Amino acid sequence: MLMTNLEIVPGSRIVKHLGLVQGSSVRAKHIGRDMMAGLKNIFGGELKGYTELLHESREEAIQRMKTQAEAIGANAILNIRFSTSSVAQGAAELFAYGTAVVLE
Repeated sequence: MLMTNLEIVPGSRIVKHLGLVQGSSVRAKHIGRDMMAGLKNIFGGELKGYTELLHESREEAIQRMKTQAEAIGANAILNIRFSTSSVAQGAAELFAYGTAVVLE
C-alpha cells in the first residue's frame, strides 16, 4: 500500500477514486507520565512519555486507515493528513485521513 501526503504520484495514474478513508486512536494519559511531565515543565526538556504516546497513537491510526483502504480495494492512499483533538480531560484523539485510490 502506497501512502503519501502528495495529491498525485509522479509517474502513476489514478484509475479509480474510492473516497475518504480514516483511522483514529484515542489515548488517555498515564498518571506516571503526567507526574514526569509536570517535572519537565519546571526544568525543561522533551516529554518523552507523551512523545511515545503520540507515536503509538499515530501508528495505530495509520494502520486503521490502511485497513479501511484495503477493504475497499485501494492500493494507495493520497493526501494523508493528521489531526489531534482533546476528547476528555486527560484523553486525546489522533485522527488520520486520506483519499483511497487505485493507481496504475
